[in-house]
Amino acid sequence: MSHYLAVDTGGTFTDLAVFDTKRRAVQYTKSLTTYPNPIEGISDCLEKVGTDLADVALFKHGTTLVINTLIERRGARVALVTTKGLRDSLELGRGNRTETYNLFFRRNPPLVPRNLRFELEERIDGQGNVLTPPSREETRTLADRIAAQDVDAVAICFLNSYREPAHELQVQGWLREFLPRHFITASAELSREWYEHERASTVAANAYVGPRIGGYVAALREGMQKRGFGGNVWLMGSNGGVLSTGFAASAPVTLVESGPVGGCIGAAKYGEALGLNNLIAFDMGGTTAKCALVRNGRFNLTSTYYVGDRGKGLPIRTPVIDIVEVGTGGGSIAHRGPQSMLKVGPRSAGAAPGPVCYAKGGHEPTVTDANLVMGRLAPDAFQGGEMSLDVEAAVSAFQSKLGDQLGYSGPEGVSRLAAGVLRIATLQMSEAIKRVSVECGQDARDYVLFAFGGGGPLHSVDLARELSIPLVVIPPEAGNFSAIGMLLADVKRDDSRIFTRRLNDTDEGEIEAVFGEIEAGLAQTVRQDFGTVDIRFERYAELRFEGQFHTVRVPVDGADIAQMKRRFLDIYKETYGHVIEQVEPETVSLHSVASTSTPKPDIRDLFVLDRPEGEVKQRRREVYFSSVGGKVEASVFTRSHLPPGFAADGPAIIEEYGSTTVLAPEDSFEIGELGEIRIRVSQQREGAET
Repeated sequence: MSHYLAVDTGGTFTDLAVFDTKRRAVQYTKSLTTYPNPIEGISDCLEKVGTDLADVALFKHGTTLVINTLIERRGARVALVTTKGLRDSLELGRGNRTETYNLFFRRNPPLVPRNLRFELEERIDGQGNVLTPPSREETRTLADRIAAQDVDAVAICFLNSYREPAHELQVQGWLREFLPRHFITASAELSREWYEHERASTVAANAYVGPRIGGYVAALREGMQKRGFGGNVWLMGSNGGVLSTGFAASAPVTLVESGPVGGCIGAAKYGEALGLNNLIAFDMGGTTAKCALVRNGRFNLTSTYYVGDRGKGLPIRTPVIDIVEVGTGGGSIAHRGPQSMLKVGPRSAGAAPGPVCYAKGGHEPTVTDANLVMGRLAPDAFQGGEMSLDVEAAVSAFQSKLGDQLGYSGPEGVSRLAAGVLRIATLQMSEAIKRVSVECGQDARDYVLFAFGGGGPLHSVDLARELSIPLVVIPPEAGNFSAIGMLLADVKRDDSRIFTRRLNDTDEGEIEAVFGEIEAGLAQTVRQDFGTVDIRFERYAELRFEGQFHTVRVPVDGADIAQMKRRFLDIYKETYGHVIEQVEPETVSLHSVASTSTPKPDIRDLFVLDRPEGEVKQRRREVYFSSVGGKVEASVFTRSHLPPGFAADGPAIIEEYGSTTVLAPEDSFEIGELGEIRIRVSQQREGAET
């Protein structure tokens, strides 16, 4: 078996990359994501590349199924079992009002309604001592009550199970005996930290998506085995590593950002190969745009992920690459808002019916339609010519849905209206980038914008100019880059323990003992799932100043307390601009990340050059640019024909399968050593012609 396969199932497109280790060659393709059964989209991609699954040794898969299930509220009917007296903790949350001046503020309702939340007599104190053990008979009676409610899954969250999980695991075993057809999950399997509300929300979310993800994974394996596949199936975890299907099926919340993380991994790997350590990874797809910071070759991890807006959304306590997402993608619908203001998103046309130009039933103009009517997309070259785009339908939709109401008419008016849509989209996406950079104490101008996804290269130069970023890098096969990143991903598993100590009162031996316990458990599970003995560990500590609530994540070597304090003060000052010298830092929790390498291609083999003999040929077409207030002739290149070292000035369009790169008249580009496009961005801002 000589092939490695990766598939990223997104909200609009399903992307596939397959690497042939014998020929050291890679193939790419994409298809529209199929609802309600995403496996059909994967099958369609496999048919396009013609790869024999019997020759595939490894399949890595990222999916948006978990996050979509949570956002759309289409999960299982869940019961929650908790310590007596704590039935309402899931709904009370932290009791705060995150939007102080919003009189209409409401949190999103919990995933488990009150009538499906049950109490059980049990208690472990804050030091892990047993006060009241659970009763098997009471648990049996409770199981009968749960069965009568016609639920699909049961979540268990006891008050102090983070300190001692014995009661949760015991009750979980009993419930699996009494309710053998139900998905049963315990909070201690997902988080060993003291955040009670977050633990309850996490385990409820795990139960909510568990039956659906379990069925999806089983159907995926069965479908591939019928086609001759006999290799390993690994799923992309939100922490930036691959997970076994067994672990992912039992802890599906670890897949909450399964799809987008592939691009972050690829960005970090490419940045390392190119000597670019500080990147803003920007991924624009059909439904959303996402960005993450890669600093000193590493992406930031956050311990709590919110489904929906922070403060209103559901908190999930699991390590996730710190990705900020906005509802601005190629399928985002342009519409007239209050006071006749032009709005873009967050509603999306998705894969079905899709943008108007797809001619699949869409009738509202989108960002993709705007790019088409401005000449930035070629109607006969989309997805390598696999899809033909209807320009007239897109123009008609802009005129009838927006132009007539907003006073824009004729071809020039439609072009100006489309330019306004792209300007608004640029501003919305730039705010997301500011959230991962400026709000974290980082200057976006010190970073390289690394853009990928179907829409990333289309909008990257406009974004860079808006944020005064001088250099944009577009990797090879940008439209399939998340799948490429999955090919490059390693195994990763995380675990943590609560550890509250003032640093001055902390013993290094005690820290080492806690890390040793965490890493022994991680090593055992990684070896069980992957059969490897070469395991590396990275250590982190969550620290804060005494009296604070929020923490700072600090990388540590060994258990060196002096180094830990020094790094904490440096990171804190860089993030917030000052340190509180009069207050003593304290640890809150200790984290360890176990990783091991997986078979993967060399990055240099992922660049496909198919240059014909002779000089590079270029075509010409008219493209609308706001900086000149009209259409100008732009050079049009086929990316696979451009060798390393080739350079040209804008205006230019560079087309490839899955994406298109746009350069304004004042910009220039060069093809780098790994086939990447390096764009020097003029800092002259474009004026919006709206």
